[in-house]
Amino acid sequence: MKNRNEKQQDLDKLKTELAKVSTVILSTFQGITVEDDTKLRRAVEAAGGKYKVVKNTLAERAGAGTPAENLLKNLSGTNSIAYTAADPVALAKALTRVAKDVPAFQFKSGVVEGRVISIREIQQLANLPSKEELISKIMFLLNAPAQRIAMALNALPRNLAVTVSEAIKANKFGSGGASAAPRAEPAPEGTQ
Repeated sequence: MKNRNEKQQDLDKLKTELAKVSTVILSTFQGITVEDDTKLRRAVEAAGGKYKVVKNTLAERAGAGTPAENLLKNLSGTNSIAYTAADPVALAKALTRVAKDVPAFQFKSGVVEGRVISIREIQQLANLPSKEELISKIMFLLNAPAQRIAMALNALPRNLAVTVSEAIKANKFGSGGASAAPRAEPAPEGTQ
């Protein structure tokens, strides 16, 4: 058993961590095997988050004054929390993948950017593209017009060169700088 000082340190550490996060997802872990729990922890860590099994009173005290305060009030049963200060979509995706493989792991609720969300909203969040995917799509969209402009600008000299080359082949410019149009000869004086 932990002594009073160790419990206070755990409370302070969790409170500090919860004050910094943007996303907290509350779930139940009852009936999860050690192997599944290990998979769950690794998936959450890979998504840039943390996962803890917490006593209800500890969770409520640690959540006081943090964005997760409303989520962690009046808890009952066995609870665990996953939280991150990074990408909420990555955390939701990781948890959703685990929930598909481990039926005992079930969502209860969550908080994203200070707003309590439902189980359905957690699953919708998991279906969104990740932050990295969104950034790459935006960068592609921003870069595409610049690429088109560069291609058009590069095409101008090439097209001009092709046009001039074809005109020279067709002898459109005449010879030696003289006008290509024939000169009219003056008519003899007596023929008018």
